[in-house]
Amino acid sequence: MPKRYYLTTPIYYVNSVPHIGTTLTTFVSDVTARYQKMHGRDVCFLTGTDENGLKVKEAALAAGKQPQEFVDEISQTFRHIFAGMNIVYDDFIRTTEPRHVKAVQEVFRTLQKKGHIYTGTYEGWYDVSSETFYKESDLVDGKSPDGNEVRWVQEENYFFRLSAFAEPLLKHIESHAEFILPESRRNEVVGFIKQGLRDASISRANDGWGIPVPGDESRVIYVWFDALLNYLSATGWPSPGYEKLWPCDVQFMGKDILTRFHATLWPAILLGLELPLPTTLLGHAWLLIGGEKISKSKGTVVRPLELADELASMSGCKHDIAVDVVRYYMAATMPYENDSTFSYEDFYKRYNSDLANDLGNALNRSLVMAHKFVDGKMPVASAEPAAVEAIRSARSAFERSMTEFRIHQAADAAWGLVRFLNKYIDTRAPWTLAKANDPSLPNVIAAMLLCLRATEGLIRPLLPSTADAIAAQLGVEPLRSWDRIGAPDAMPHNIGLGEPKPIFPRLDLKREIMQTPQPETARPPQAATNGDQITIDDFTKVKLRIGRVLEAEPVPDSDKLLKLQVIIGGERRQIVAGIRANYQPDELVGRQVVVVTNLKPAKLRGVESQGMLLAAVDEKGGAILLQPEKEAPEGATIR
Repeated sequence: MPKRYYLTTPIYYVNSVPHIGTTLTTFVSDVTARYQKMHGRDVCFLTGTDENGLKVKEAALAAGKQPQEFVDEISQTFRHIFAGMNIVYDDFIRTTEPRHVKAVQEVFRTLQKKGHIYTGTYEGWYDVSSETFYKESDLVDGKSPDGNEVRWVQEENYFFRLSAFAEPLLKHIESHAEFILPESRRNEVVGFIKQGLRDASISRANDGWGIPVPGDESRVIYVWFDALLNYLSATGWPSPGYEKLWPCDVQFMGKDILTRFHATLWPAILLGLELPLPTTLLGHAWLLIGGEKISKSKGTVVRPLELADELASMSGCKHDIAVDVVRYYMAATMPYENDSTFSYEDFYKRYNSDLANDLGNALNRSLVMAHKFVDGKMPVASAEPAAVEAIRSARSAFERSMTEFRIHQAADAAWGLVRFLNKYIDTRAPWTLAKANDPSLPNVIAAMLLCLRATEGLIRPLLPSTADAIAAQLGVEPLRSWDRIGAPDAMPHNIGLGEPKPIFPRLDLKREIMQTPQPETARPPQAATNGDQITIDDFTKVKLRIGRVLEAEPVPDSDKLLKLQVIIGGERRQIVAGIRANYQPDELVGRQVVVVTNLKPAKLRGVESQGMLLAAVDEKGGAILLQPEKEAPEGATIR
């Protein structure tokens, strides 16, 4: 039986509940697992909770609970939040589970028998918050490097001969470039090891919470030694069959726990056990809030499910789609080498620009025109070569990005195809081809639909609910095989398309015009005539937005009026306009227009009009529709 693809997150400390930073690592793992499953691989994605250690006991007692009751509740909260974020793991391990306790004690015995563990006296500073020992020289103004209070500890302990593994570790790192990613983090680890590794104290006095040292009930195993072993205990080691999982293919974590623990202590333990090392350890950077690391004590915590709830309420999108938006934000801003900063403003702007305008626009335009010009079916025609090449290029770029788990670049590769599709529609102008009875129209529509189908496949690891919604509107089953992305028959000929429905209703991010005093040169010029003048306050009462014509048809018994269906952001409106003398209905479909959106509805020839188009007047009194000089975001405000 072939080895399964095995990937892990760090197990999360249960002294508090998850936030967007915690979720980031688990999300990246989920994307990788989904991507590998689309390649047909048998995947095991492990996450879990770290429930031992002095900090956990103190947090439990502070909450007025017994440690086991406390960790049971918090561990369940992690499961709830991960499920809410549509994160699908294969195994969830807890360090209080019997399978973990058994494996940890067996690791201790094995290393002790091999001479890698000895007893001695430890004296030094201990940071309870991070459960980390520090040398005097490591302290900064009497505190740990993280700014936490430290305690002086002096006690008889068990030590692991970490120093003996410095050279083997350096040799492995230097001969396996993929072992530590990214490269900047690898350099940090090499520098840390070359400074000299000290033997690690791996036990603490038994205060009634933790895994007892086998054969010495007066001591419990140090929480970091214990926690790192979850990746091994989840395989069933040392029982036969653990090789189906071991070694890990990739282990994801934040940069703060890479150098000191995952890239030194952890592989040294494995070398001591004579087990193969993981293929890749990836230490990503931090997602900051206000330029600082996320901190519950400072109030800089963003809860991912609350963020999704807020977006769904504000925009009107479905909750599972709002969850996908949070997932997209984490993917697009993934802090790989360098930290990135979360802000609500950036989050909502990305929703409008990348999702509502780019992806939502491409989907809606394509389906509307397919219904209008090819009877709502996939044409019996081949996609044009430019679209086929764009799909191939996007898929290749996505694959290259995933070789180093650069999720942000993979997301950008998928959106590269979306941006191509919007530009392709503008360039090929299906409405013009239809008017001219151009024989290439079916090929253009086929190209548009095949691009959407490929986009569905590319975004599936990132935005699974959105991918399902796109597949439903295309009238096809979800695309779950990576090899099918871009296949000519991925969109079967003559298949009936679903009705276009906005997935991402556009947010109205209102901003006051001229909030602050403007310099003289920036003020609106004074009128040169004696006509009626208005103030800026009068002007701002008129709400102007960019809309797109989805349908157009004559109003019965009128030679002047056309009835238009116009999308303005995520809202659909019916507008009656007296432009029939200058425009044929077909040439309006797909065109952007300027709409007065806060005009009181009126009836013209018995047909309700829910807005007004802006137009100039030609020399014959006819209409010349105003439109942006280049493609504008759907629903954009005009000011």
